[in-house]
Amino acid sequence: MSRVRIEDIEIGTPAYTDGAPRCEATCSPPPVEGMEWYPPVMVGADSLYADLVGNSAEHVRAALALLERLEADAYSDYITAFYRRGLERYGEAWRYADLVTAVMVTGRWLKPKSYLEIGVRRGRSVCAMAQVAPDCDFAMFDMWMQDYAGMPNPGQDLVKSELDKVGHRGRREFIDGDSHQTLKAYFAANPGAFFDVINVDGDHTIPGAAEDLVDVLPRLKVGGVILFDDVSNPNDPGLNEVWKRIVADDTRFSAATFDSVGYGVGLAVRKI
Repeated sequence: MSRVRIEDIEIGTPAYTDGAPRCEATCSPPPVEGMEWYPPVMVGADSLYADLVGNSAEHVRAALALLERLEADAYSDYITAFYRRGLERYGEAWRYADLVTAVMVTGRWLKPKSYLEIGVRRGRSVCAMAQVAPDCDFAMFDMWMQDYAGMPNPGQDLVKSELDKVGHRGRREFIDGDSHQTLKAYFAANPGAFFDVINVDGDHTIPGAAEDLVDVLPRLKVGGVILFDDVSNPNDPGLNEVWKRIVADDTRFSAATFDSVGYGVGLAVRKI
């Protein structure tokens, strides 16, 4: 995979502000009296990564069971065959992760009340979260591009149906259009909106992916998790550089990246 440098591309900086709320599942509450000596976050990316990869066969089986419940397309047919082959060949020793398994592990650890996703398409990732956190409220951003990657992209009605299958009970917001406009408009209209988990899997150009991250990171709760797909996708080699520059190399976060097999996935916990 060729390395793409992004130093010459103009990329904005997330506009972090003081006072972001805490993710209850990963943070210690403020002391009633006295000084809070440590930052409040009690769970770092290494804990989630250890579970995600160390117990990957278990998580792959859960992802396989989920995908078998959802409406299939050519990509999910390929992935389910890949899952089965990996489990058959390597069993419990297999080390593998992707966006679906990362979403499910994150959901189990954080028990999120709020989840934002950019790039919903057929709803596999939101269904992965719904399965482990059925009462979580979802904000779903997509352009619903027809013939996406050469496959049908039915839109919101399919996603609603898939969420119903897995028992989702939380609020559902569908925000249609280009995320580079809709995210800014959404946050302007909802200045108090913060999220336990944010999943960025939309525009795969370097400036586009960077802009999505810059827009959403200030709205991630302290102790919340940001997920970023395709960090080792050979068709989008610049995404790993975007992830490193904006998230993984930022001391506000503890970060981990799985890039050994498949298209990879990055996850990070906001520390401050």
